[in-house]
Amino acid sequence: MVFKLSPASPAGKWLGFVTAVWVQAISGNNYTFSNYSDALKSLMGLTQLQLNSLSVAKDVGKAFGLLAGLASDRLSTPVILLIGSIEGFIGYGVQWLVVSRRIQPLPYWAEETQHVDDGDSGNMHSEFPGKNRGPVSGILKGYVGLSTAIFTDICSALFADDPAKFLVMLAIVPFVVCLTAIFFLREIPPSSTAAEESDETKYFGVVNVLAVIIALYLLAFDISGPHGGLFSQVFAAVLLVLLASPLSIPIYLAGQSFIRSCANTVDAEKSVTEPLLAAEAEKKVAATSLAEVAEKRRPVLGEEHTIMEVLKTVDFWILFGSFLCGVGTGLAVMNNLGQMGLALGYADVSIFVSLTSIWGFFGRILSGSVSEYFIKRAGTPRPIWNAASQILMAVGYIMIMAIMPSLYVGSIVVGICYGVRLAVTVPTASELFGLKYYGLIYNILILNLPLGSFLFSGLLAGYLYDAQATRTAGGGNTCIGAHCYRLVFVVMAIACVIGFGLDVLLSIRTKSVYGKHIR
Repeated sequence: MVFKLSPASPAGKWLGFVTAVWVQAISGNNYTFSNYSDALKSLMGLTQLQLNSLSVAKDVGKAFGLLAGLASDRLSTPVILLIGSIEGFIGYGVQWLVVSRRIQPLPYWAEETQHVDDGDSGNMHSEFPGKNRGPVSGILKGYVGLSTAIFTDICSALFADDPAKFLVMLAIVPFVVCLTAIFFLREIPPSSTAAEESDETKYFGVVNVLAVIIALYLLAFDISGPHGGLFSQVFAAVLLVLLASPLSIPIYLAGQSFIRSCANTVDAEKSVTEPLLAAEAEKKVAATSLAEVAEKRRPVLGEEHTIMEVLKTVDFWILFGSFLCGVGTGLAVMNNLGQMGLALGYADVSIFVSLTSIWGFFGRILSGSVSEYFIKRAGTPRPIWNAASQILMAVGYIMIMAIMPSLYVGSIVVGICYGVRLAVTVPTASELFGLKYYGLIYNILILNLPLGSFLFSGLLAGYLYDAQATRTAGGGNTCIGAHCYRLVFVVMAIACVIGFGLDVLLSIRTKSVYGKHIR
């Protein structure tokens, strides 16, 4: 009997999922700006406002997620991966040419265009909704959270935080991974029996445990101080092994299938209709006759909404506003970590970038599980966890001001709260407004990323830093001391308090919806 590894087989299905995990593990490069921002600022003689405008341009690229969402309905997965990989390769490749001084710095407008391209590249491989939305989304979003720490720590271990080599890595690694994923990432069937569902839950648990091990491993490297060359090389090698370890699941399943085929075991491949990593469930086309006959009425929270119906609800705009307060202030910190660290006298800011990424992973993983538990046990509205993250973030900003100079607390708090906000807001939107237009609703919500980046990073942090800074000989400016960002943190703490109020209001308004989920 000839052994074939088809996408519909258990091994083929999990090979596709592991490939999706790897794609997500290289998708967080948009959050690494602080690792090379100071090099750009020095080379181009930029003010902080101009530098922050580049970070905003990077986040504006995320707004093209609307186009990526529409493209996913019309183009195949390999084509979308190819487009995203080429965009990232060109965008970060040009940044490397500038930082490594192989070409003269580009005109400022051209530099902004390249950063938009960098940001857009991440949209081409960011959504994998399907039947197992909860565990699939949680695992994939968790690996996105780890992505920044993976890139940062490998660069620190192998290249001593050289910004030029870091940009080479951002250009080449995602490009190679996405080209490889083209051959394995497909729409694949979920389990169709109780036994297969049990195995699926077990394997999801294995991937989750591996993700936690990777996060703890990265954290141990960050907090263990300076490392020698040999130690760093061993660290990088072990990290690559850990990242490859989920591949053991499809290898194990392929081995089982091979043994069964050799023993002439009956191998009837069941036909299925619903994909595990599908673009959207396609089962809702039937049952439209009743809807056509029934009297048209405005849907209530918890029912399917059209996009126009969503945009007309007060609850959506409350969610949108609270999301802006959370992710906007979080992005301002992440985009400015480089200058914040230098202002406070830190020679190396990569540890703060890595800490934000790692604790963001824990925020994403834990908030999804905890909020789901309390929904089923007590009907606790999911937005209440957003409210908790907002008030914690506000307290964190106040602590940063009170115990300066220290960014350790700030990077951990921002990482956790930013992760909670991303992990909780997405399912909240689908629970309140339905799954039919989930992808487009999500992409409208994440318009808050460029909007928040523009308001809090581009304008607020840029203007207030420049007001405190002194001019340098190269045409840029610099500021040293805790006062450089103190007023920025005051304003962002106030914004988080406003976001807290909005989340509490939404929790009150949606209590009846979540009360139906008590088991």
